[in-house]
Amino acid sequence: MKNIFKLLTFAFLATIFFVACEKKIGDLPVYANGTAVTLSASAATIAPAVSDSDKVALTLTWSNPNYSVDSSTVKYIIEIDSSGRNFAKETTTTVIGMRTASFTAKQLNTILLSYGFAYNTAYNIDVRITSSQGNNNEQLKSNTLVINFKTYLIPPKVQVPSSGKLFLVGDASAGGWNNPVPVPTQQFTQLNTTTYQGTFYLNGGKNYLLLPVNGDWSSKYAVADASVAGLSAGGDFGFYTSGGSNIPSPAATGMYTITVDFQKGKFTVVPVKVFGLLYAPGDYQGWNPANAGSLASVNNDGTYEGYLNITTTGGFKFTSVPTWSGTNYGDAGGGNLSTTGGGNLNVPAAGYYYLTANTNTNKWTATQISWSLIGSFAASGWSTDVPMTYNAGTNTWTGTITVAAGDQFKFRANNGWTINLGDAGGSAIGTLSYGGNNIGDASKNSALTAGTKTVTLNLSNSGYYTYSVQ
Repeated sequence: MKNIFKLLTFAFLATIFFVACEKKIGDLPVYANGTAVTLSASAATIAPAVSDSDKVALTLTWSNPNYSVDSSTVKYIIEIDSSGRNFAKETTTTVIGMRTASFTAKQLNTILLSYGFAYNTAYNIDVRITSSQGNNNEQLKSNTLVINFKTYLIPPKVQVPSSGKLFLVGDASAGGWNNPVPVPTQQFTQLNTTTYQGTFYLNGGKNYLLLPVNGDWSSKYAVADASVAGLSAGGDFGFYTSGGSNIPSPAATGMYTITVDFQKGKFTVVPVKVFGLLYAPGDYQGWNPANAGSLASVNNDGTYEGYLNITTTGGFKFTSVPTWSGTNYGDAGGGNLSTTGGGNLNVPAAGYYYLTANTNTNKWTATQISWSLIGSFAASGWSTDVPMTYNAGTNTWTGTITVAAGDQFKFRANNGWTINLGDAGGSAIGTLSYGGNNIGDASKNSALTAGTKTVTLNLSNSGYYTYSVQ
């Protein structure tokens, strides 16, 4: 009897519990879903003046999504992109609690220019709102508005060259710190009103500056601090009439494209072709690899060549780096190179030499060289050479010729055609290649004007040879 009473009591209590639970569930509030907002704009076409950069150009407003939460916590993401991309590269701005947002002309202009758009051009942009609760639940997208905005040219961050020209100077360049610099090989091309670009030979680990006026040191473009990491690949620059630091070149010698953007105050340095180098320290320069002449492998394939003025017969060696800590190549006899010692490499007499080395086969050669000019300018045509004179101070060869309009010429070594240099052609006027075009060929952009000309040949930068006609 006692057990039956206990069971009845338990059943009664359980019934009360479940009834209470059911009543609690029935009292829970029910929340309605929000609705996508309707977006509207203060203007559909915007063409601001530069003077209006800081003024509000666009105000967006939108309806209440009516989420069942505190409206001050509702999140709105404003999405802006170029029309037709379905917001694939959108720029976003987040607003919490408010249902309006304004953009200045400068803000919108910056967004469009970040897409790579041109200045002073009208573009359509898509604008929409994604709303959500504060925890990102219940995301809803609004209608999309199309706004037409005309970009404008803002004042550049760095003063542009008033000359409309820009030049490269420095020991990283082919012409060194000599000013004026050789043109056109060290002159930039103007791409637009605020951007200049050029592809140049740069000596690794050296320095350079940018000049607005060739031959003038009174103003320059430089960097504030040359020790900034990664600056050899690009960074911030400025205009200086005093102060400023030289721009460091990349560590490896080669051809590089330098782009200078005055609008943003940024420059970039991108490698086109990195050369391999063999250094040639020797008795003629004090056995110092750090300031020795070099041979270049333009294709970085183990075949090297270059020109050196060797003033003594005390010997030299090749080194793979500008110290003695790399691979050192000595003489193994018979035109062979040794990488495990060997004697000094040597030439029979002091003079100007064309040197080759092949680290794949460990062979080397040395040919004493003199240079001359030959061409249609001579009375006897292409059969008489005009000797050139070597200047050890500038490490260049010069010669004088008198030409008529339409005349052409080339450089050749030892009065023969085995080694001859002509214009490299294309846009690289002033650069040379073996067996290249006749200099003065109008179809190759190197036509000569009539008169007496001083011709200079510069072979001091191995793998990158240049000339000038003045």
